[in-house]
Amino acid sequence: MSGETSPVAFQDVYVVSPIVAIVDDDSSLLRALARLVRAAGFAVRTYMSGEEFLESDQSVPPRCLVLDVRLGGMDGFELYERLRASGTPPPVIFITAHDDAINRERARRAGGVHYLRKPFDDAGLIDAIHRVIRPRPA
Repeated sequence: MSGETSPVAFQDVYVVSPIVAIVDDDSSLLRALARLVRAAGFAVRTYMSGEEFLESDQSVPPRCLVLDVRLGGMDGFELYERLRASGTPPPVIFITAHDDAINRERARRAGGVHYLRKPFDDAGLIDAIHRVIRPRPA
């Protein structure tokens, strides 16, 4: 097994893990986050830049986007703004090592569902993803 998820058939019903897309230009952090999110039972797609994400096949869109604020080239806010302008973007969890009031406000205005400061604990990220993908009844 390569760590990829695949559908599981139960009496002609297929169950597929929700896809979480992660965009971060730190390759070691990107690999670590991918392992963590896979271990929590989600399918994962990783991208090193906003441009790579936009150029990728999104025929099956992610249910959640974990998006670094500061990326080389297009930043996370610009990427999410482009996604919003092109239709219905996935819910986003912004992550950053450069926390300040301006970034927090930009994340709020962009529609970020969660905003996590690096370093964040693993459980905090997984909890945020669960809240986005499997919201609790009101």
